Amino acid sequence: MAKGSAIPDRHRSVRREPAPGAGVMVDPRGVVIALSPDVGRFLGYEPRELVGRAATELLAEPPPAAVQRSHVRREPWSGRVTLRHRDGHPLSWTLRAHPLRDAAGDTYWFLTTEGLEPPGLPPGSSGEPDIALLKQWALDQLPLPMALYDRRGVRLEVNAAMRRESGSEDHELLDRPIGEARTGDTALGLQSIGDAMREVLHTGKTVTCEAHSPGSGVTGPRFWLLSLYPVRGPGGQVCGISAAAVNTTEQFRARRRLAVLNDATLRIGTTLDLSRTADELAEVGTDHFADFVLVDLLDSVLTGEETEETVAGDHSLLVFRRTAKRSVLPGCPESVVPVGGIYTYPEDSPPGRALAAGRGTLHHARDIMQWWAEHSPERARVIREYGIHSLMAVPLRARGVTLGLALFFRHRTKAPFQVDDLRLAEELSARAAVHVDNARRYGRERATALALQQSILPHPALHHPAVEIASRYLPAHFGAGIGGDWFDVIPLSGARVALVVGDVVGHGITASATMGRLCTAVRTLADVDLAPDELLTHLDDLVLLMDRDDTDDRSAPGSGEVGASCLYAVYDPVSRRCTVARAGHPLPVLATPDGSVRFLDLPAGPLLGLGGLPFEAAEFAVPEGSVLAFYTDGLIESPARDVDEACDLLRAALADPGLPLEETCDRALGMLPDARTDDVVLLLTRTRALGADRVATWELPSEPSVVALARELACERLATWQLEDAAFVAELVVSELVTNAIRYGSPPVHLRLIRDTALICEVGDASSTAPHLKRARLSDEGGRGLLIVAQLSRRWGSRHTRSGKTIWAELPLTPQLPTP
Repeated sequence: MAKGSAIPDRHRSVRREPAPGAGVMVDPRGVVIALSPDVGRFLGYEPRELVGRAATELLAEPPPAAVQRSHVRREPWSGRVTLRHRDGHPLSWTLRAHPLRDAAGDTYWFLTTEGLEPPGLPPGSSGEPDIALLKQWALDQLPLPMALYDRRGVRLEVNAAMRRESGSEDHELLDRPIGEARTGDTALGLQSIGDAMREVLHTGKTVTCEAHSPGSGVTGPRFWLLSLYPVRGPGGQVCGISAAAVNTTEQFRARRRLAVLNDATLRIGTTLDLSRTADELAEVGTDHFADFVLVDLLDSVLTGEETEETVAGDHSLLVFRRTAKRSVLPGCPESVVPVGGIYTYPEDSPPGRALAAGRGTLHHARDIMQWWAEHSPERARVIREYGIHSLMAVPLRARGVTLGLALFFRHRTKAPFQVDDLRLAEELSARAAVHVDNARRYGRERATALALQQSILPHPALHHPAVEIASRYLPAHFGAGIGGDWFDVIPLSGARVALVVGDVVGHGITASATMGRLCTAVRTLADVDLAPDELLTHLDDLVLLMDRDDTDDRSAPGSGEVGASCLYAVYDPVSRRCTVARAGHPLPVLATPDGSVRFLDLPAGPLLGLGGLPFEAAEFAVPEGSVLAFYTDGLIESPARDVDEACDLLRAALADPGLPLEETCDRALGMLPDARTDDVVLLLTRTRALGADRVATWELPSEPSVVALARELACERLATWQLEDAAFVAELVVSELVTNAIRYGSPPVHLRLIRDTALICEVGDASSTAPHLKRARLSDEGGRGLLIVAQLSRRWGSRHTRSGKTIWAELPLTPQLPTP
């Protein structure tokens, strides 16, 4: 037959199978991942056309039932299988299948052909090859690295794939123990390999184990799945061991990457603290793949300022602050800039190029040294001293905004960073960036809510003549969110004082804004001088209206049902009685001067916002010098302690009524656990009393002539109090109020003067008609009384009582000049 001529058709039917020992490797998904060139040629394909295809696509008909059963059981099998040639005609081959299992339990299949003509012979030839050559051909054509060992574990033979993978020649591999070569590329995990070999020799069964070799400095370590098979002699005894190796480096790296990401999920972002999150990223980096990690955050991120994306070319203007550093060496000696240091990155520096690109960049020794040797001799010295040879610079970006930069270095690990390491670093940095952004946003919202709340709460130096006041407001610890707790001290008419404590459901800006609305509403209703139970009823209606108004915007972030608890108390220093009503709020505590401490028994009342349920008020006597404690639930409710235990501690803190209120506040707050999950408000008041010598009351007949008597009585009392300088204004105000009560009110008429920080004039009658200012015309003889009162008094108003109404006015006191 002429050279280069085609093989006649009669010869094509002679050779229908590849040579014995030709192999195919199938992964757990049933996809061909490697094969001998012979296999592809006999099926009419190039080998590259078969790699990546499902093995079942090559079947012309289902395999025999016995073969299918063995395959399902993952047991070795052999038998005839009908395949389909590329041109469509069937081919029947005898195959032997060997299952190989990796560490994860997944099964790979190594399929070999059996029993026909050897390779290298013309089809139909009757020549017999050399048996040794036939064996070597069969071994060399296997795509998997394979080797033969004697009972001592000494390597007797290797195939071409083993030589390629190890990069060694026969003289470097043969006559060496398993896992060792003269090149020094010794497999790690030799103890497990030795145990596996002994198990094969002892049991005669196939054993699978894992091992890895250091590899080169460029490629890094490689990982292998070894299957050790017994080699039996004619009598069935195990004479040696054959080994097949599957390179599982990619699978191992994928598993390691998933393990690192899973570990990072648990360890990065455990708090809403920016510095802690940065340190967690650095710690995960040094624990898994880097020798030295630096994390720099933008200074604007740490200070809570709004961070905007820079335009292209302006990244050199970004100011960074060193936030975290970690090293495999104690004390991070590689670091030049201390934690807290501020600096910028030039655009042509390795970190600057990463910032400009908006993605991670990989740099090796020459690139690192070249730039830093020119621009930062100190950093260049550190690079040389510690042998830093590889760097990854990864921007921390979230929601389109650059928040910082992470730098990963290697100096103790010989292998430089690879592209896979860069991808892993980018994923870790992306996750950390989201947590940093969440912490930044939370911090800004927390600061806004806290500022809003502080602007609404009373000034710490607030005082009132009826009570001595001490207060504390403690926000929840960072991470729990600012709540809607508030308190207020509101001056009322008649020297009385209103004490308010409330707690809005929820946290954040929404809760603070709702708190502000409720606080304003309480002050407005208190100015009308409503009774505590009536005030809570009006406040409940307002909360229902707020909830109704928010219904249409319920999809907005932070929206939800509006609800709150509230306690409203009114203390009268003249009668020394306190009237209290509460809406689902914790009970107040009364500590009397004799040392007794008790929680007041008050009707609970529903939470504000439920609607349709009544509120009840309770009135009780308060001895002068008693301490009333009002607080929110954050003081007594905590996962770390039972409520009853917290109440006992609060009693103990209030047990000494002689202590200054500020010190009592500190004692009460000292019982709080270290981690607060809710805001805490504490309002302490020590009651004062106005004695009978500072109050004067008269009942007047409802006659016009009594106005003169009222003026006279008032002047006499002011003289007794040595307030003659205020007599003229007081006489005029009393005259107008009494005249108004007689003309428009109903008997009986009462006049009361109270000497406090101001002179309080009160006139009451039995009518419930509320007074109001009128604009009198020039020709009108009356209608100017209340206008005169409003002009002369510091403030004035009216309040309804059980028997009618009271009109009152507060007059500033003029100091008595000393007698020369």
